[in-house]
Amino acid sequence: MIGRLRGAIVFKQPPQLMLDVGGVGYELEAPMSTFYDLPAVGEEVILITHLSVREDTQVLFGFLREADRALFRNLLKVTGVGARMALAILSGMDAQRFALCVHEEDIGALTCLPGIGKKTAQRLVMEMRDRVDSLPAGSIVGTRTPTAAGSGAGSALADAVSALTALGYKPLEASRMARAADDGAKTSEEIIRAALKSASTL
Repeated sequence: MIGRLRGAIVFKQPPQLMLDVGGVGYELEAPMSTFYDLPAVGEEVILITHLSVREDTQVLFGFLREADRALFRNLLKVTGVGARMALAILSGMDAQRFALCVHEEDIGALTCLPGIGKKTAQRLVMEMRDRVDSLPAGSIVGTRTPTAAGSGAGSALADAVSALTALGYKPLEASRMARAADDGAKTSEEIIRAALKSASTL
């Protein structure tokens, strides 16, 4: 079981990234709650991980916060919630915000997340109510000071659309959300953050 990785970021395009750990490239998927705080390509980062093994595939998920990984693992225990949906939930809100939604039974906020309808939101509230209180504190495991990634505005917008699509939004909806959030000067992570924040307040 791979539980923790420390290495330099080779590539990052939400929800995927690659870490160079002693010359070995590890491909991971991570929620936006992690991407927002990642340092630039070439910088070193420490990620705690979860390895998902199925008959036909193995996927390694990376997180900066133990609280996010703990929530991810607990979400996988909920009926009808798989790794993709858990990743989408953690991209739309962090563990603290999710716990608040569960305690307040905020079905509306949960249904704003991609792929989550009213029945799934109700199931999340019911099955996660007793689990969110045991989540650890959400401190970041460890990164160097983040620096801005150098990419053009067009590339940032395209990357944001691609990431939103990968998180479960339909292509046209992802494009609309990204364009509405883009002011021509944002990085892809900033566009995604603004788009998801706007979606959560609808």
